[in-house]
Amino acid sequence: MSTRPLVVLGLAALALAGCQNNPLLVKRSLCPAVAVPAYAGDTTLFAAGDTDRNAAGVDVVATITDVRGTCTEGTDSIETQVNYVVVARRIDATAARQVTLPVFASVVQGGNLLVSKQLSSVTVSFAAGQQRAEVAGGARTRVARSAVLLPPAVQERISRERKPGDLDAATDPLSDPEVRAAVRAASFEVLVGFQLDEAALAYNVTK
Repeated sequence: MSTRPLVVLGLAALALAGCQNNPLLVKRSLCPAVAVPAYAGDTTLFAAGDTDRNAAGVDVVATITDVRGTCTEGTDSIETQVNYVVVARRIDATAARQVTLPVFASVVQGGNLLVSKQLSSVTVSFAAGQQRAEVAGGARTRVARSAVLLPPAVQERISRERKPGDLDAATDPLSDPEVRAAVRAASFEVLVGFQLDEAALAYNVTK
């Protein structure tokens, strides 16, 4: 699996949420963002012997959807339970059939550094005459709490309360390159997608 599709979220994982009571008070979540990377959310299987990978040879098409992450902040680690649904459609619905699809769950730091990767699979079961089927899947990841904590000086600049009239009240803390770099290094994403070979990935990029 190429790591190039993983570099898709950029600074989105660095989101800072304003406090509801005071928009000048900024809070940062320690929980990883959860997403499906570009080109890895779909997979297409072709009929046996088909090497042209055109529409006439499509056998099964599957998509990862309804991705949800539940974060638990522990003393030593941040754990994320990711749940998703795989929806699949097949062309030939004559007989009952099962299709097993490989899936990965990766932890990415700072938008482009692959920290860990889990490989698993989901099996979609089609009844005779059924063209569409779905199955639930999931993964659990863990990141050391120490890795997502910012240096105290940077944390203070981000989280301190700013009052109207302060010189830096309207200044985004992330406009400072030092703060932005620190937040990026301490930000993680959990990316879930189909484990694709080079040919399948190329097909997704060009289709």
